[in-house]
Amino acid sequence: MPGTKKLVIVESPTKMKSIAGYLGDGYEVLSSVGHIRDLIEPKNLPPELKKGPLGKFSVDVENGFEPYYVVSDSKKKTVAELKRALKNADELLLATDEDREGEAIAWHLLQVLAPKVPVRRMVFHEITKDAILQAKDHTRDLDTSLVDAQETRRILDRLYGYEVSPVLWRKVGPGLSAGRVQSAATRLVVDRERERLAFVSASYWDLTALLAASVGDSAGADDTFDARLVRLNGERIATGSDFDDLGQLKPKVSAATLDEASALALADALKAPEVAVTVTKVSSKPYRRSPAAPFTTSTLQQEAARKLRFTARQTMSVAQSLYENGYITYMRTDSPSLSQQAITAARTQAAALYGPETVPDKPRLYKGKSKNAQEAHEAIRPSGDTFRTPASLSSSLRGNDFKLYDLIWKRTVASQMADATGSTASVTIEAGPTGDAAHPKASGALAEFAASGTVITFRGFMLAYEESRDEERNAPQDAKESKLPPLTEGQKLGMREVEAKGHETTPAARYTEASLVKKLEELGIGRPSTYASIISTITDRGYVRLRGQALVPNWIAFSVVRLLEDYFGDLVQYDFTAEMENDLDRIADGEAERVDWLNSFYFGSAKHRGLRQVIDNLGEIDARAVNSVRIDDDITLRIGKYGPYLEVVDPQAAADATPRRVNIPEDLAPDELTPAKARELVDAPVLTDRVVGVNPENGKNIVAKDGRFGPYVTELDPEPEATEAETGETVNPATGEVTSADADSADAKPKKKAAAKKAPAAPKPRTASLFKSMDLATIDLDTALALLNLPRVVGLDPESGEEITAQGGRFGPYLKKGTDTRSLTSEDQIFEIDLPGALELFAQPKYGARRASSALKEFEKPDPDSGKAIKIKDGRFGAYVTDGVTNATIPKAESIEDVDYERAVQLLADKRAKGPATKKAPAKKAAAKKAPAKKTATKKAPAKKTATGTAKKATAKKTNASAADAKPAAKKTTAPATKKATATE
Repeated sequence: MPGTKKLVIVESPTKMKSIAGYLGDGYEVLSSVGHIRDLIEPKNLPPELKKGPLGKFSVDVENGFEPYYVVSDSKKKTVAELKRALKNADELLLATDEDREGEAIAWHLLQVLAPKVPVRRMVFHEITKDAILQAKDHTRDLDTSLVDAQETRRILDRLYGYEVSPVLWRKVGPGLSAGRVQSAATRLVVDRERERLAFVSASYWDLTALLAASVGDSAGADDTFDARLVRLNGERIATGSDFDDLGQLKPKVSAATLDEASALALADALKAPEVAVTVTKVSSKPYRRSPAAPFTTSTLQQEAARKLRFTARQTMSVAQSLYENGYITYMRTDSPSLSQQAITAARTQAAALYGPETVPDKPRLYKGKSKNAQEAHEAIRPSGDTFRTPASLSSSLRGNDFKLYDLIWKRTVASQMADATGSTASVTIEAGPTGDAAHPKASGALAEFAASGTVITFRGFMLAYEESRDEERNAPQDAKESKLPPLTEGQKLGMREVEAKGHETTPAARYTEASLVKKLEELGIGRPSTYASIISTITDRGYVRLRGQALVPNWIAFSVVRLLEDYFGDLVQYDFTAEMENDLDRIADGEAERVDWLNSFYFGSAKHRGLRQVIDNLGEIDARAVNSVRIDDDITLRIGKYGPYLEVVDPQAAADATPRRVNIPEDLAPDELTPAKARELVDAPVLTDRVVGVNPENGKNIVAKDGRFGPYVTELDPEPEATEAETGETVNPATGEVTSADADSADAKPKKKAAAKKAPAAPKPRTASLFKSMDLATIDLDTALALLNLPRVVGLDPESGEEITAQGGRFGPYLKKGTDTRSLTSEDQIFEIDLPGALELFAQPKYGARRASSALKEFEKPDPDSGKAIKIKDGRFGAYVTDGVTNATIPKAESIEDVDYERAVQLLADKRAKGPATKKAPAKKAAAKKAPAKKTATKKAPAKKTATGTAKKATAKKTNASAADAKPAAKKTTAPATKKATATE
């Protein structure tokens, strides 16, 4: 029998607590903690399905692209709790986010829970009492078109990743991945670096004059201003924007260039007392600037990067926390529009804080660039019908939460304020000789200078907020507020200073996270809600690294992009990738069918080849060519298994001689590896194979080398004193007899030589890596011997008599006593620590108090799920977040400073959602024992297809039916986390 409460299911535990308080006792609010099921890994399919049409992708590409979903092990407990709660409910409200992903989560819940009570879809864009109560009273049906769009995207990514990534593994390197958006994003970064590689700098000079409004020394500071040379004898002077990337003046540009000599001569000539400076033209025009639109997901990420130095992932993490705690509206949106409620709130607040005159007569309305704003349909703004000011929240919001809320509040209020207005004055000034003065030729030139100044008389929205801009090469700058003194045509000016300045043109700036997000949005690639994860993906994969704020591609990215361009051209074309997004939008709008689109993408159509056709006709891929870049005639960069290196061919060497290899500094960016720099690296003094000295104990040479894994020392046998050719003796291979070269003499007698017997394999020479604090060029014999003799015996434990040694290991330097170990803080401690110091370390517990006190960062609030304290620690694989139960590694793209409380909670929640890794062997054995059960499950497969295929929309509306029981995969376990071919957006 149905219960008496209404069950509401949301995605996040944080939302759950807030919404439960608003709905009251008649409702039970639970969380699904994101998706409860997903596509199974093909290797985890039941054995009887691995050889069938599902075996390659867990998607039946031959029969309507039916996916095979499973409930993950980590979500089985959640599903059981939701089913128990559903038994006591008389109605089910699915309150997941109103976007593709949220709609899909709701659909999966419907399929797995199989409710026998009425089901309604509850959506909202902010977590306030009014919004939640209104959403409860205005529910809708599940939007199966949105579900189709999400499922198409998921299947598309599976097909793309599982077909293309293995090609990268074989031809470039293991662990790489391809994806429809990540590959396009990587190509953008690589293309920008290619531009920088091809760029040729151009030099040009100009003049800047400090002028005074009056002739003589009476002018004050307020009467002086700067002016820039713009023409010489009527011909325009070239600026940086007039040059192309090859260092030449652009076609159709008519401008004179000044070199250093002519610029200095002209500057000297213009300082002459007989040079007259006159105002020839004065003009003024109105200045007006409008406020920026309220934040979308993309513009929020861009502005937070510029103003707050947040990464895209950090911005989304903080925004998620603000949304779930009721401070802002939904943070995944393509639309800059505001509701009437928000417009009224912003106008009211602007008038109250900055004056009624700062609010225009009519509200400002903003329209988005996206044809289909498929995410939430309002801009990101403070929640509620009355905005809370940042000052009022200073006690409840701190750190990054406060900074981001402050940014959102300012942008929202400013968007409804009046334009900033003023005027911009421009003047033209001529400087030249007054008469027939005997001066150098340059002094006879008529130089024309220009200056401008903007005066803002009404600041309007600038009282609340000004948008930042990316620094773009040669982009026109916004007028800066500056004031010119009163000037009139014909007025004589005083020349105070003239300075000749030299300039170099600069290549296009590398992308930052903000500018890459902006470019992706301009091209229509991906969705703003996915940009944070895409940037994290290309960073974690090693395609891109951060240098300050700039995204610098690694050489491996060049190989990946080259292979994709050469063999998967359509997939990395920006227009093609953007069109895929439009296609997903059409599916979401119900204008296109999921199966038809997937058939066209995978199998092809009359207009283009499908992915399957491309894979089947790849032909032979030359891995060496893909992983090579010609730097100079005899220098080639190779991207090898252990990283990039230079290969140098000696033209005088034999044809089969092994080329010389030269390591490349890790911090050298691709555009910095010019032919000149490569030659410098090749011609640099070789520090390898330096004989440090002789080991007095065995007479072997101690040699310092620079290897593939860094500098090291090794112990080698000295060169043999003589060879067979040098001694004149020969050895009979059949008898082992040694005969002197003087065989014709009577004294020549054969003799046996023990060396003729098969010699045992020579032992490998001892080697030891240098510490980070050591220099290959200066290491001495004593230090080298100390390294070779590691582990070092520190002493004996007086209680147990066990030997204590100090040594280096895979995870750093440590002490060892029997099976007990303790970490050392530095490599130098291996040689420095004495017995008392070692005993003191062993006296401390290996874990517990000593380890706890080493936390890099601690948070005041406990984890909302476990109730335990959250800390950031340094582990074997880098920094990680822990609550003492769950450990979550911090991504390489994020610094410890970036991780605040909300991000730490999210990392832990994501880790719990993945569940513990399971061993492969036991899982296979268990599966073998349950063979009969699997056969039973197999019989239900047709029902699964019906529920997840074309009949899916009908199922969503008939809430008393479910496909959960018809999906055998829902009872299967998922595989442990491994490197996969799947590709994220």
